[in-house]
Amino acid sequence: MDFFNVLTMLGGLALFLYGMHTMGEGLSKISGGRLEKILEKLTSNPFKAVALGAIVTAVIQSSSATTVMVVGFVNSGIMKLSQAIGIIMGANIGTTITSWILSLSGIESSNFFIKLLKPSSFAPILALIGVAFIMFSKKEKKKDIGMILVGFGILMVGMDTMSGAVKPLADVPAFTNLFVMFSNPILGMLAGALLTAIIQSSSASVGILQALCATGSVSYASAFPIIMGQNIGTCVTAIISSVGASKNARRAALVHLYFNVIGTIVFMVGFYAINAFVHFSFMESVAGAAGIALIHTIFNVIATLILLPFTKGLEKLAYLTIREDEVEKKLMAEADDFQVLDVRFLDSPSFAIAQCKSLTVKMAELSKMALFKAIELLSEYDENKAAEVENLESRVDRYEDEIGSYLIKLSRKNILEKDSHTLSMLLHLIGDFERISDHAVNIMEAAKEMHDKGVTFSSMAEEELKVFSRAVRDIINISIQVFEDEDKELAVAVEPLEEVIDHLNEKLKKRHIERLREGVCTIELGFIFSDIKTNYERVADHCSNIAICIIQLNNEEGFDAHEYLEELKREDNTEFREKYNSYKRQYRLP
Repeated sequence: MDFFNVLTMLGGLALFLYGMHTMGEGLSKISGGRLEKILEKLTSNPFKAVALGAIVTAVIQSSSATTVMVVGFVNSGIMKLSQAIGIIMGANIGTTITSWILSLSGIESSNFFIKLLKPSSFAPILALIGVAFIMFSKKEKKKDIGMILVGFGILMVGMDTMSGAVKPLADVPAFTNLFVMFSNPILGMLAGALLTAIIQSSSASVGILQALCATGSVSYASAFPIIMGQNIGTCVTAIISSVGASKNARRAALVHLYFNVIGTIVFMVGFYAINAFVHFSFMESVAGAAGIALIHTIFNVIATLILLPFTKGLEKLAYLTIREDEVEKKLMAEADDFQVLDVRFLDSPSFAIAQCKSLTVKMAELSKMALFKAIELLSEYDENKAAEVENLESRVDRYEDEIGSYLIKLSRKNILEKDSHTLSMLLHLIGDFERISDHAVNIMEAAKEMHDKGVTFSSMAEEELKVFSRAVRDIINISIQVFEDEDKELAVAVEPLEEVIDHLNEKLKKRHIERLREGVCTIELGFIFSDIKTNYERVADHCSNIAICIIQLNNEEGFDAHEYLEELKREDNTEFREKYNSYKRQYRLP
């Protein structure tokens, strides 16, 4: 094997690894975060956990990605450690699908239709279709499908290139002797673990082993311990991802390691003990790609079946390694919502955006709570309630900072067009919800000023404010529901109510001026009354922004907010006028 063969082999390896990465990325993008959501909503049923872990890993073609995601779930408190164990076990089974796909390259036949089953025959066609999708399709989904097809094509070309480049090694005695040495179970296992730890993918290292089978130098005696070691080496990715995470997240990574180490030891001891008496004849045979895929699958299935009843034992072992202390118990009790904004989720943008959306819904509810408590203070002031309003506003401020910072990080990722629109919407709306909580504090301060000065509004002013307050409460409730459900139909109902609130603001202003002239109201109370009205009107403006953002999100064509509002408020828009008049009757002033 000369220098140029080595270059060809390295080039093939590069194509193989890049193809696997591209295919996995395309599969992850096309899933749109749905797979992660399935895992997030997992029940405590261990069999279902194993099945889902296997399915998700088979789809995204990476047990490491699944395990890292699970470490993120445990770190953020979304998932318990006991739930994570089943998924980790299932991920090991799901990853075997890659070795079966790669084993197709070993098909040999003169039959035309069987030849078509060889990846080297259909991979170029798939790659060509994929390139056409990427270059000529305008739809994001087709581009992602194209990425998967191109990734698969590159993967198989890399596999064939590697196999072709290493074939001359069959005539190199040093290489043959190397694999004789690997037939030693301990050395073979260490070699497999080291290779997988370096490239951080058991699927890729199994693929490399399958490519080396083309030399005819790899026997099952050599391949068997290497495959065992590969399962241990793949744990490195999860362990690295758990650095700096919570103790429970580190325990999840340790469970992955313990499962693979214990499974490997039990399987190897059992296998070699039986082999000592039975002497399996196939062990000295030349290993094939399909045989390696079969061993890889049998090991992972049997290891899962053996250890599944002992999930509690694995959990206890992880707790014995990383002990629970009083500080951790306190942190768990004080765990806040922001743990769901885990950096590990940034590699699954669709899921990360869904997490941001659910957190923004909580932020919206806190803003609403602050506003409603502030409105209550106008009729009955209470120091504790006033402090609650300030506390809620501080919490909403933190939500804006945390969600905003996380969304900025997400915006740097390669995300789907729809997710990009949702991200932009959330960046706008967290500002609106934060401003609503600011207006709540302003209203609370107005109530406090009245309480401190011992002044009250006239009975008529109080009745007017009750009607105005009811309208503001209703527009907040509608707007938050619109945001939470992304309800475009309900969003259309917000603007007519906002117009009515503007109308109420003007009418109250005129009535207030009349009371001033009649001496029923004082200048001092007039300023407070005006402040409250202004804050109410501004809250309604933010509700209008929320509704328009949702309409914009669901509008695939070009959308201009100013044009939309102008079109909506035209005199000949009967639907808008009917809704507006209905609201006017509903919030009629006394």
